[in-house]
Amino acid sequence: MATAPSAVLSGGAPSAAPVTTGSLYVYGIAPAGVRAPRAAGVDGAAVRLLTSGPLCAAVSSAPAEIRARRRHLAAHQAVLDELSGQGPVLPMRFAVLAQDEDTLGSYLREQRPQFETQLERIRGCVEMNVKGHTVPGCFEDLVRRDEKLRELARRTRRRPDYDANVRLGEALARAVTREARHAAREVLDRLTPLARRTARGEVDDTVVLSASFLVPAEAEQRFRKAVEEQARRQGTRLALSLTGPLPCYSFVDAPTTAGPAAGGARPAGAGPARPAAAGTGTRR
Repeated sequence: MATAPSAVLSGGAPSAAPVTTGSLYVYGIAPAGVRAPRAAGVDGAAVRLLTSGPLCAAVSSAPAEIRARRRHLAAHQAVLDELSGQGPVLPMRFAVLAQDEDTLGSYLREQRPQFETQLERIRGCVEMNVKGHTVPGCFEDLVRRDEKLRELARRTRRRPDYDANVRLGEALARAVTREARHAAREVLDRLTPLARRTARGEVDDTVVLSASFLVPAEAEQRFRKAVEEQARRQGTRLALSLTGPLPCYSFVDAPTTAGPAAGGARPAGAGPARPAAAGTGTRR
């Protein structure tokens, strides 16, 4: 991860925190020459561009206090959406602050080679996020195909009691998860060749697939159709959801630290890497 001295950029815990007067809220870094986003920033602040050589940062005045509220997360995302609609952008996590314009400008100059390399890496691409959840209720098909499940179901019907029902339920739950994970591997095998890069997310017994794909913008519709095809094919084993296009959060090193904020202020609340992408579904 590209890191900055703690006196340059800061982001911290999700709880509310006071902010030093004069601090800047930083949304993202883009090539110089883009238009300033017209969307209102966090807490309704006007967004402007701070340019330093071939780079610029989208910033606004930092509010007196930052909370990870839905409207603030949505405003952060709206600014990034406008920037990413014009070209590559290095998106910041929610609530990254800079001490002042001079400090941020110096930082952009110091980090110019790294930032230009990352911007070039994602140029012309979007991030598409795919999640897969287990599908409860497909028990009849599982029992028909699995001899051990059939025998357990027969024993439970012959001697139905609490313990037997629990054992059958646990066995079915494991089978559902196993089937979903197998389907998730098939989905990844189909989608991975359509992307330049892939980043895996955290999974568990319910969310068995979480992956982000760096997809050329001109191939977005092809990727979307492939996801729809897999959703139909795997529908009885795996419920797929698609979110995107998104700024390329998963394929850049966000230049943020968790150190003390500039000027002695406590760190502002840093939210999730994707402020407005926590939900499922398709965003156009």
